Amino acid sequence: MEYRRLGNTELQLSAITYGAFAIGGNMWGGNEKKDSIASIHASLDNGVTTIDTAPFYGFGLSEEMIGEALKGKDRTKVQLLTKFGLVWDGSNSGNGEYFFDAQDNGRNIPVYKYGAKANIVKELEESLRRLKTDYVDLLQLHWPDNTTPVDETMDTLNRLIQQGKIKAAGVSNYNLQQLHEAENTIGLASNQVSYSMLNRAIEKDVLPYSIERNISIIAYSPMERGLLTGKYFKDSKLKNDDHRNGYFEQFQLDKVADFLAKITPIAKGTNATLAQLVLRWTTLQKGITVVLAGARNAEQAVSNAQSMDIDITPEEMAFINKELSLIN
Repeated sequence: MEYRRLGNTELQLSAITYGAFAIGGNMWGGNEKKDSIASIHASLDNGVTTIDTAPFYGFGLSEEMIGEALKGKDRTKVQLLTKFGLVWDGSNSGNGEYFFDAQDNGRNIPVYKYGAKANIVKELEESLRRLKTDYVDLLQLHWPDNTTPVDETMDTLNRLIQQGKIKAAGVSNYNLQQLHEAENTIGLASNQVSYSMLNRAIEKDVLPYSIERNISIIAYSPMERGLLTGKYFKDSKLKNDDHRNGYFEQFQLDKVADFLAKITPIAKGTNATLAQLVLRWTTLQKGITVVLAGARNAEQAVSNAQSMDIDITPEEMAFINKELSLIN
């Protein structure tokens, strides 16, 4: 495993970071608690020291399971990354900017983007309780909120750093203009954004700016929610309430399948799976600090961690990139 510095902070994060969206269950067709906790333990046992979650993942369930999984562990050896700014049923529901309706057990739950000061403080306290800790290493605004002044949100993050409640502050899903505006108030440690072989939009402007400003990029959906593992093309059936049924429609699936077939020999040549090859490729891209990889069981967690053991030769990298140019 490699460990990489987060922006201008002293934090060292594992290059493969445990992404805890799927274990929350909502939008992923449910989850198995025992397997989810086992996946966290397996990650820690195989060099992954960083866990990324959010209150929205399972409407608190993801954070609760992480807190349970870390019971008895040395807190100083684990970096906890969580978020704020997506609110649903409860006292803050209806505040902020309407985002979408999330589905959970047959219910449609309105979700709002809300980055006001009082909500940040409230959400953080709830996260600390669920995670069973008194601080988080990185607190991130989950999505931009156009109803709250940016300086209000960023100034609140600065105060939380001063209070010792968080070690660093970041954002998620920010474009270049939003990064500029936020940095008028705060020195951001990171920007968590979607990035994969099939989605390299940030390379146009967000990535160069982040490299220049030493803002770490935390890449999410590197495997496009399982599409790049190849399993989807092998009679994999998704549950009706799995959001990926619609998510995969944005891609030219025939071209993706053809691309995966072409790079499969590279994976086999290094005794790796397609998923491992995809993860390793992502960690090797310029400006990418850490890559989020979800796991629903211990086997997947071990596989994700071991992707860092793969060596991709310059010739293999050139071949992969050439084939990618044909579908992007």
